Amino acid sequence: MRRSFYHYILTQRGSNQKDPVEAFADHVSQDIMFPKQSENYHEVADYLEMNTNYIKSMDLFDRLWEKYTENNQ
Repeated sequence: MRRSFYHYILTQRGSNQKDPVEAFADHVSQDIMFPKQSENYHEVADYLEMNTNYIKSMDLFDRLWEKYTENNQ
């Protein structure tokens, strides 16, 4: 079964806020406006670029999206 990027990123949460993946996942989990059902790269990327300040680099998102697509086939 395919899952949304949001559901994938929730599996990356942790307590180490110095880890950029865990910190990003924690912020996403608290973002009530995040496109929770989306499986579309551009929809999520546009949302992050236009509506958030918790992602320092879109390179991190690109790496996570790649892992998401590998795990969501």
